[in-house]
Amino acid sequence: MESKAVRILVAKPGLDGHDRGAKVVAYALRDAGMEVVYTGLRRTTDEIVKAAIDEDVDVIGLSILSGAHLSLTQKVIEGLKAAGCADEIAVVVGGTIPPRDVESLENIGAAAVFPTGTPLSAIAPKIREIVTARRQQHESR
Repeated sequence: MESKAVRILVAKPGLDGHDRGAKVVAYALRDAGMEVVYTGLRRTTDEIVKAAIDEDVDVIGLSILSGAHLSLTQKVIEGLKAAGCADEIAVVVGGTIPPRDVESLENIGAAAVFPTGTPLSAIAPKIREIVTARRQQHESR
């Protein structure tokens, strides 16, 4: 049986106005066979959560360059929990992430963190791994 394609919402939360990296990642994920939805710039965390639910995605990929990655990630994850979707939709974070913040993001609930310099070739396999594990968990329930 062929598994359905991974659906990912690539989102730019907050006031960060630079999206070149997010678009490069979005194209790489699309080229890797994923269905990609891009929110555009300057989205609120509530808009991101709503779009993820409306688009029935497996993953939200937050692209953050502003330095507000901890608070923005926490707000998105809290929004998913409030909507009852935290178990269905994983959150991954990429961008300008200092090494000291990776563990904090994971403790908040980020399924993966992709700091600046992460090879594009490493992102899609990790996202597939996360989605596959979550799908298997849901099937076993």
